[in-house]
Amino acid sequence: MNKLIVWSISAALAGFLFGFDTVVISGADKQLQELWNSSDAFHGSVVMAMALWGTVVGAIFGGIPTNKFGRKNTLFIIGALYLVSALGSALANDPLTFAVFRFIGGLGVGASTIAAPAYISEIAPPKSRGRLVSLYQFNIVFGILMAFLSNYLLKDVGSQPWRWMLGVEAIPAFLYMLFVVIIPKSPRWLISKSKKIEAAKVLDIIGSDVSVDQLWLEVNSGNKRKNTGESIFMKKYGLPLMLAFLIAFFNQMSGINAFLYYAPRIFEIAGLEQDASLLSSIGVGVINLLFTLIGVFLIDRVGRKQLMLVGSVGYIISLLLVAFAFFFNWGGIWVPIFLFLFIASHAVGQGAVIWVFISEIFPNHLRASGQAFGSSVHWVLAAIVPSIVPVLFTSIGAGYVFLFFAFMMFLQLLFVIYMMPETKGKTLEELSGELSLKTKLKSNRI
Repeated sequence: MNKLIVWSISAALAGFLFGFDTVVISGADKQLQELWNSSDAFHGSVVMAMALWGTVVGAIFGGIPTNKFGRKNTLFIIGALYLVSALGSALANDPLTFAVFRFIGGLGVGASTIAAPAYISEIAPPKSRGRLVSLYQFNIVFGILMAFLSNYLLKDVGSQPWRWMLGVEAIPAFLYMLFVVIIPKSPRWLISKSKKIEAAKVLDIIGSDVSVDQLWLEVNSGNKRKNTGESIFMKKYGLPLMLAFLIAFFNQMSGINAFLYYAPRIFEIAGLEQDASLLSSIGVGVINLLFTLIGVFLIDRVGRKQLMLVGSVGYIISLLLVAFAFFFNWGGIWVPIFLFLFIASHAVGQGAVIWVFISEIFPNHLRASGQAFGSSVHWVLAAIVPSIVPVLFTSIGAGYVFLFFAFMMFLQLLFVIYMMPETKGKTLEELSGELSLKTKLKSNRI
């Protein structure tokens, strides 16, 4: 079990780089706009959001190397992408070159949302799968905290601090590549490639309750269906497809990425000075980390659905309070407090659940494709929303933006109550069968 934890943490470190890469740009936000004298539209859609468009591409096509080359090899490639992006972004001298290297880092982020959760879910036993896959999300928020802290510590280094802010990511990227070398290949992927003996060795080290012969039958049964041309878009997989779409859709309709990308700017709009806004951003990272730990602790105890219910209610309350704070000019400390409540609600709900849930609901032979679909929906919206936020803040005001996010979280609450199934404590094969049966019964009723 100790080796299982080490392997899970090593794979989950892709999440650290995900969180760091996504948020480190927030410290360079205004510096870059002033340096290159960019309009709000160009700055938001190209300079700031290009990494997110890379993430979209990485999410759409990340399932290909994950299936072909394996989870482990894909994770190593992801580390290399982060390394190249960090160094290239830090050395860029114009916005387009900068955007290209940020796009490369985005490819790593998108692919990691497929390869890392898929790898961990395939080596983890059912009773601890939620907790182990949640290590990916924990590392995301740990990376976010480290990015906010790094930005604050480097804000006065050199004549162009943004170069140091972005370039420092090369260090954890290189270390991550070394960690990936020690992990074994996924036993389910090995069996899918007819490497039964190697898979048996991994299962033996893990101490899995599932024998290699049993896993061989289950995985190859799925492969036979795959070889007949099955895809996630077939009618029989309509329910898991819809669930993946909706949880990813609502994740970004909370405004979480817009907030993380523009946290210092939002705090400045609320009336905080620049240094205070950067310190408040560190507070966001701390709250995010603490409540993610709570989510990781609870996810296999109370279940995915209960965490989503709590998170949805917290979203609605906090986003409404933020909107009112901007409408009525409460200013001062109130906006950071309300946004701390918002980030806590996200961390314990969507943050802890999304990658676990999507990695669970698709059958073995379609898991990478399902992960790619859910991640693609997530990242398309994650690219669009932050791209338009600077324009929306200027044109309609922050209050209306947060009010819209609050309304969308009310819709998420309805989704959780009436559609979302509980997946805790079940094997991946059991979940696949149950969701396929529900889809079939629904089709028969129609």
